[in-house]
Amino acid sequence: MTTRNADSSAPFGALGRDAARHSGGRCVVLCLVSTAATGAGLLLPTALGRALDLLLARAPANRWVLYCAGLVLLLALLDACQTVLSGTVDARTTAWLRRRLTGHVLAVGPRAAARFGSGDLVARLVGNAAQAGTAPAARAALLAALAGPVGAMVALALIDPWLAAVFLAGAPVLAVLLRTLARDTTECVTRYQEVQGRIASALAEALGGHRTIQAAGTADRETARILRPLPELSRSGHRMWQVQGRAAGQAVAVAPLLQLGIVAVAGVLLARHRLTVGEVLAASRYAVLAAGVGVLVGQLSGLARARAATGRLGELLTEAVPAYGSRRLPAGPGRLELRGVVARRGGRAVLDGVDLLVPGGTTLAVVGRSGAGKSLLAAVAGRLTDPDAGEVLLDEVPLRELSHAELRRAISHAFERPALLGTTVEDAIGLGLASPSPTRVRDAARTARADDFVRRLPDGYATAVADAPRSGGESQRLGLARAFAHGGRLLILDDALSSLDTVTEAHITRALLGDGPGTTRLLIAHRAATAARADLVAWLDGGRVRAVGPHEELWRDAGYRAVFGEGDGPGGSRKPSEADALRELGTPETPGAPGKAVSS
Repeated sequence: MTTRNADSSAPFGALGRDAARHSGGRCVVLCLVSTAATGAGLLLPTALGRALDLLLARAPANRWVLYCAGLVLLLALLDACQTVLSGTVDARTTAWLRRRLTGHVLAVGPRAAARFGSGDLVARLVGNAAQAGTAPAARAALLAALAGPVGAMVALALIDPWLAAVFLAGAPVLAVLLRTLARDTTECVTRYQEVQGRIASALAEALGGHRTIQAAGTADRETARILRPLPELSRSGHRMWQVQGRAAGQAVAVAPLLQLGIVAVAGVLLARHRLTVGEVLAASRYAVLAAGVGVLVGQLSGLARARAATGRLGELLTEAVPAYGSRRLPAGPGRLELRGVVARRGGRAVLDGVDLLVPGGTTLAVVGRSGAGKSLLAAVAGRLTDPDAGEVLLDEVPLRELSHAELRRAISHAFERPALLGTTVEDAIGLGLASPSPTRVRDAARTARADDFVRRLPDGYATAVADAPRSGGESQRLGLARAFAHGGRLLILDDALSSLDTVTEAHITRALLGDGPGTTRLLIAHRAATAARADLVAWLDGGRVRAVGPHEELWRDAGYRAVFGEGDGPGGSRKPSEADALRELGTPETPGAPGKAVSS
């Protein structure tokens, strides 16, 4: 079960407000600096006009010339401060968004990747977060940008009301233009970002399967598939620039007419001796500021892009984060139980009413055809994801009632393709341990048959993970070593032996069986030999557990044999002995004791 937290249920606008609050102090300073720069820009035409009138009258004008020089210098300083503050706010907000959303995505777990796709997630957390991070600074600058035309109109009214009346006559046209720009830009930018996400998802899938693509010789076909949305992306991009270009063109058509109208009226008033030459100069400058919607067009376009990006980031927060309890596990052997578990993916129930009991200390192999839900069952059993219905218990305690720390102490995992995180190989093996010790790390590596090849690395356990050449099987052994070092009462191996050679697998499975009481093992198995060495086998079929029992007993069923590609042909129904399994693993038998492996 999952619970929606406050962040998840909040509307997309809440994310923007939270981001603005995070940089609230700097945004206030930025707004003040921008407004101060606008104010200085509004004072400059008046100072210039006054200085011009004094110069024409041959009166002392030094003070006003100094005022003009001071305002120009102040404008330069304020502009520099505005640039620095804007860049700082953008960077801090972007970093905050990425931290918050990355943490949320990791807390949600596999559901996030299943819904959005890994490529689209990266596109949102990298590109969209950078665009959304500009929103607080853009809003602060927008207030100053709006203050410019409003202040210029007030200044025109102070010079002469007729000048303000001319501007007000054309103001509604400018308002409609800006409103249309904001609406159309948001629509086409959102579409553009969605198509970018689809391309990123397809590219991530192709990169993950690059060896398969190369082996199949389908690189050209995959390239075409990835780039198929490009025409749609191009149309959205062209539409975006057309909207902005049309708005700029309309502004170019309307703004000069307003400016000419204001200058013409000022000229008439000058001829009637109601204005001075300096006031006409000031009026002409205020006309440019009042009708200069070019700055507003740029600000609104940037804000529309940021808003669309914030909406895409907000979609991530709609995925529910698992809720954790506060209970601790009692002493117990690691008894795992699934009761009526239902888990849906892609609109279908992959697991449909699964009931499964794994006694403490048992090694259970889970087998089934591809798509039967084996990995999903492993994820549910370790609470890497929550079932849509039903309950999972460990030693009689529901997993959802355990605290996060208690849950992760009790359960360890190893995967088919382990993500080896950390600076060094030792860090990668000790990942998640509160106090990893070199002895514990090396013991775990020896159990996973990784110690020999790690010691051959340039710096042994101190070798940087990125500089450690390794095969797929060696990566799996490091992942197994990490799981062994972690310990716990439940060990889940999700196809974590698939890339190992048969001899190494034999040694590791023997080590697993020798863990002793208190450790329950859940193995996702694809090989008959692996299933044969487990205490019990759970056979998944059609979303349900079809049967549970020893491998030898289940082998009598033709459907079970078909899971491993065995038919009913000659010898197809023969029950495999443990010796057969050991021979498949490449492990010699003890002389005189058929079916028993030589201890290593």
